[in-house]
Amino acid sequence: MPVITCVEDLRVLAKKRVPKAFYDYADSGSYTESTYRANTDDLAALKLRQRVAINVDERSTRTTMIGHDVTMPVAIAPTGLTGMQWANGEMLGAIAAEKFGIPFTLSTMSICSIEDVASVTTKPFWFQLYVMRDRGFVKSMIDRAKAAKCSALVLTLDLQILGQRHKDLKNGMSVPPKLTLDTLMDLASKPGWALRALTGRKTFGNLAGHITGGGSGIQTLSQWTASQFDPTLNWDDVAWIKEQWGGKLILKGILDVEDAKLAAQTGADALVVSNHGGRQLDGAMSSIEALPAIAEAVGDQIEVWFDGGIRTGQDILKATALGAKGTMIGRAFLYSLGAMGGEGVTKMLQILQKELDVSMALTGTKDIKDVGPQILIPRR
Repeated sequence: MPVITCVEDLRVLAKKRVPKAFYDYADSGSYTESTYRANTDDLAALKLRQRVAINVDERSTRTTMIGHDVTMPVAIAPTGLTGMQWANGEMLGAIAAEKFGIPFTLSTMSICSIEDVASVTTKPFWFQLYVMRDRGFVKSMIDRAKAAKCSALVLTLDLQILGQRHKDLKNGMSVPPKLTLDTLMDLASKPGWALRALTGRKTFGNLAGHITGGGSGIQTLSQWTASQFDPTLNWDDVAWIKEQWGGKLILKGILDVEDAKLAAQTGADALVVSNHGGRQLDGAMSSIEALPAIAEAVGDQIEVWFDGGIRTGQDILKATALGAKGTMIGRAFLYSLGAMGGEGVTKMLQILQKELDVSMALTGTKDIKDVGPQILIPRR
């Protein structure tokens, strides 16, 4: 077992252990991937202000996110096809997050179903919803999340139309993988993944019985997405979903101040500044570039969270300094899961918390709640 020191180590290991099509699905952006790269590059460009000779004993990374006590201001973001990184990955991720003390969000496009995850957890998790033309199906998903006692609904607003990811098309990515010569050679080089896959879930658990058209492969899924994901989605639909749900509501995919103001007016509990990991509008600004203006505009009306490019505890600290009351991590979660399963997720969370804690100390900060722009070197 290699020595794991950081999330990058987990990414490298995941690339060796996960079939190419599924690794590329996780580690890609849309079109030229410029926004995908900007998410990490712009975070790296922010510089922390080192302070010395300050008592930083007894530090704390604990805080709350929409009233939930959390070990650090992090939640696992909803990620599609998670169970293809490691067999039954959503279930393993939810268990690890619960034990660590942070929220786990299950995607609509998960391999394990809502009921699967509920069967292995003892505390409520969150569920992410996509809005589809079939409002009956949308309501059924909400009802299933209620029945599973999910404690928050994450409504994704930025996937009405699917941004093209070139790697998926080139890989012919499908669920389960098509047994072509290239696929068989790839699987032969990853026997551990293949053996685990024999006993794991293999299709989209939440969509069972709803996808039609002869299969669940990427071609069928893309066609199904184009026909089912609703391009007419608007703020009236958000109000309807809020009424149907009746609980804590988080709006994900906000990148513009005007949209943030509209989101705050819905009565939602939190919004997530996010560009879908650079997987939608290529050429959009990075999430960290968008964060300060949104936090300033609506941070006193609604909790503002951040998602996009987090690979280190320092990234979490930087987002907090610029106004985020919480963060969501997607790719770091997928890398860790693909590398080592549930054990990898736990390792990743430990790494992020340790990096966050040490970086707080070196900026002269004892409590995550005291973090603000004073810990950053002003940008010129």
